[in-house]
Amino acid sequence: MENAPPSPEPGANWVLASLPRGDLDRLLPDLEPIALTFGEVLHDVGQPIPYASFPCGGLVSLLAVEEGGRQTELAVVGKEGVVGLTLFLGNEIAPYRALVQGGGPALRMQADLFRERARSSPALTGLLLRYTDAFLVEATRSAVCDHLHPVQKRLCRWLLMAQDRLGSDRLPYTQQFMADILAVRLASVSEAARPLQHAGIIRYNRGDLRILDRAGLERACCGCYRAIKERFDTLRAAPG
Repeated sequence: MENAPPSPEPGANWVLASLPRGDLDRLLPDLEPIALTFGEVLHDVGQPIPYASFPCGGLVSLLAVEEGGRQTELAVVGKEGVVGLTLFLGNEIAPYRALVQGGGPALRMQADLFRERARSSPALTGLLLRYTDAFLVEATRSAVCDHLHPVQKRLCRWLLMAQDRLGSDRLPYTQQFMADILAVRLASVSEAARPLQHAGIIRYNRGDLRILDRAGLERACCGCYRAIKERFDTLRAAPG
């Protein structure tokens, strides 16, 4: 395959990195390197999920989509997790849209092979169960945040989660993008971002958003981000 992307290191993805060496070696022949591309839909609502994808960089939004086309974000997945988790839970039909919001390398496995490997590897099953627990905390706390907290705190939560997964202080997102993700008016995002800029926490200029003061951003956020982060920190700290 002349145009195949260079294979990312499996160790860049938490699930793969946490597997015992023997289990990982058995998975490697089934893992295909890919490049996640901004705007790419990995799977869509109501359609079969063709692959389980293990991001080794980048950011994927999981979006609930209404019949009229409106969408709202349920969770984000990066190098800590798996896109296509419902395959492991026994359902091959996607309940949400998986949209790449930050490009990066990944490894993917065909859906049927993923289910087979999960059944035959107690270590992989255990890791996926632990990841599912953290993922559910993320989805439920994000839903609480979206319904109960002001736009500025929701914006802070999303920026912190995106930075964690992209590993960069620079986030190439426009205010219109943030408005779409948060399902609010563009003016609401502008109003929420303005005090953060004045306080020197972020800097925004024509789609180039930079986090200047990570600690200040955490202070400006609600407790939802901390609850999500602590769950994932516990997940990573637990023995394999």
